[in-house]
Amino acid sequence: MKGLHQQSSLLSALTKRNVVEASVADNISADFIQQKKPFLRFLVEDKNINAEDIASTLARSFGYPLLDLKNFDTSLVPDGVRNEKLIRKHNALPLYLRGKVLFVAMSDPTNLDALEEIQFNTGFSTELVMVNEVALAAAIDKVLEEDSDALEISDIDAEELAGIDVQEDRQEDDNVGADKEDAPIVVYINKILLDAIRKGASDLHFEPYEKSYRIRFRIDGILTEVAKPPVALASRMAARLKVMSKLDIAERRVPQDGRIKLALSKKKSIDFRVSTLPTMWGEKVVMRILDSSSAMLGIDMLGYAPEQKQIYMEALAQPQGMILVTGPTGSGKTVSLYTGLNILNTQERNISTAEDPVEINLEGINQVQINTRSGLTFPSALRSFLRQDPDIVMVGEIRDLETAEIAIKAAQTGHLVLSTLHTNSAPETLTRLLNMGVPSYNVASSVSIIIAQRLARRLCLQCKTEEHIPESELLAQGFLPEQIKDITLYQPVGCDLCTGGYKGRVGIYEVVRISDKTANLIMSGANSLDIAAQCQREGYNNLRQSGLEKAALGVTSLAEINRVTNA
Repeated sequence: MKGLHQQSSLLSALTKRNVVEASVADNISADFIQQKKPFLRFLVEDKNINAEDIASTLARSFGYPLLDLKNFDTSLVPDGVRNEKLIRKHNALPLYLRGKVLFVAMSDPTNLDALEEIQFNTGFSTELVMVNEVALAAAIDKVLEEDSDALEISDIDAEELAGIDVQEDRQEDDNVGADKEDAPIVVYINKILLDAIRKGASDLHFEPYEKSYRIRFRIDGILTEVAKPPVALASRMAARLKVMSKLDIAERRVPQDGRIKLALSKKKSIDFRVSTLPTMWGEKVVMRILDSSSAMLGIDMLGYAPEQKQIYMEALAQPQGMILVTGPTGSGKTVSLYTGLNILNTQERNISTAEDPVEINLEGINQVQINTRSGLTFPSALRSFLRQDPDIVMVGEIRDLETAEIAIKAAQTGHLVLSTLHTNSAPETLTRLLNMGVPSYNVASSVSIIIAQRLARRLCLQCKTEEHIPESELLAQGFLPEQIKDITLYQPVGCDLCTGGYKGRVGIYEVVRISDKTANLIMSGANSLDIAAQCQREGYNNLRQSGLEKAALGVTSLAEINRVTNA
């Protein structure tokens, strides 16, 4: 009851000053009941309400001073009050001491219990300072990262690396010094990995060339160069990464795959999937950051439109059938599948997955790592699953006819099957199965829904600005006449809290339920264009239309939609 009263007080203050429209306030309350996050974070992340507007309004309404955390020096936070448990529990950050008064940054002025508990634990009187939710979350992460034992690594830049003796690096055995924990090369690579995690990168590229060496991060889908260490250290850096991945450092002629587990703290660790590739000038190493917490985001955080979410949830509730997720590499297919598996992961269900590789570890799911060298392939794993009393089966990727036939057989015999394909759209997925050699009647009778997806960068809520585009151009871009009447589009600007005006990514989806009419088209040998036309007649948005809706809602920019949907 106390939480509901606090929520009501916050919503009343925001509605009174028109930060939240009164007409939508009731719907916001109803939607929030299903969430497992603080109310203000829900307003910012799920309802796209500006965090600065919320903070300034609540500061005036409740009579607290407002502080801009963008330029706050986190080193000013006293060491004795950095209690991670309290900070995370109350979403409250102690800022600085004045005499015996401790000033505490909070975004929720109704959470007075936080001030009392911090006062009790620190022995200081507490004063509340209002800050915006987004900046507070960033400041908390920064302070707690600084406190983590794993992050106590001295900075080493490329100039310092240049002083390393590289004579032994030219020797045949690159293992010399590779596993000395105090070696500069070791510290430098650790720093690179931690920087990648801090910046929210999804991939790291270590690339040797004839006269240069570069390191790039993929952040929000875009590769950015972050460092250029001396080229003479190329083989030493590759050797260090291979040692960390438990790979054969003496083998440089063939690609290798491995994993690294990096402990950030006693409770938090990040896995890296590592792939090496021999090139003309040395071994290129690419690392994919695997964060299992991404599967715990919940389906509401992925960006599905309400009707698309309903179709997906209804398919997950079915006892049998096949759910296919399609898109290029890096489009978020794994997260979509694992979000569904996380919903299905209950004590009453037996879930097995065959993956190459296993990217996200989930308790309660039997995950099998494919190993073709030892004979453990997708087909052999699937055959074993069917003898293991399964309820739900997930196949990492349908690559060939044999895998497709066994997966379809499972879907037709009382099992729910989830899998991925590399195609560009939902209609093309159906024709891809037919081209593999799967009989049309098997495709029509087994596939329940198809989800095609892309990832677009989210506009930064703090710095995005309106973009004025002529109506004729909007119509040419694909907006409908009724969409452009009250539309407000935004463009990126860039600030201290984002990268080039964007922060994070959101999914763009084409979710298609296979209807009787679509099944008849499949049976009659229709091509992807015919199937796409039928999907349009049934009211399913394609990727382009879904992307334009995201732009119209102010979630992303029209330029970004053009980038990911190839308009």
